[in-house]
Amino acid sequence: MSVEVTVATSASPELRDALNRLVPQLSSSAKPLSDADVVRMTTDHDVVLFVAKHDDVIVGTLTLVVFAIPSGQRAWIEDVIVDGDVRGLGIGAALTNAAIEEGRRRGVRTIDLTSRPSREAANKLYQKLGFEIRDTNVYRFFIESDRSG
Repeated sequence: MSVEVTVATSASPELRDALNRLVPQLSSSAKPLSDADVVRMTTDHDVVLFVAKHDDVIVGTLTLVVFAIPSGQRAWIEDVIVDGDVRGLGIGAALTNAAIEEGRRRGVRTIDLTSRPSREAANKLYQKLGFEIRDTNVYRFFIESDRSG
């Protein structure tokens, strides 16, 4: 199996359609992405959208957000999605390793992520790749009145 992981540097209908096919596999409340949404993600210097292709089809994505704070350059991994039809083929690991390498290239001190405990395979993968469980609380404040997200 060959998987190619690249950075999406420009918006395209193919990318928009792939994201709109994949995102519901992660979040049932996410709204469909517009062309403008995809342009924003692919042109923001602090957002790195990785895509994984298998047989020339986008089958996975990962978003790395890099930001500077007083304690140093940090990064956060969000929305790791691998199409259910190709899970278990190493695509999640390939995406995550690409994000780690980009974090190194950008000089980040740490990369954080969250994963629901029910996502057992994903949690095992992150630990296998060297992520450590932190003893911290994650809080969420809802800005939108419909509390989606």
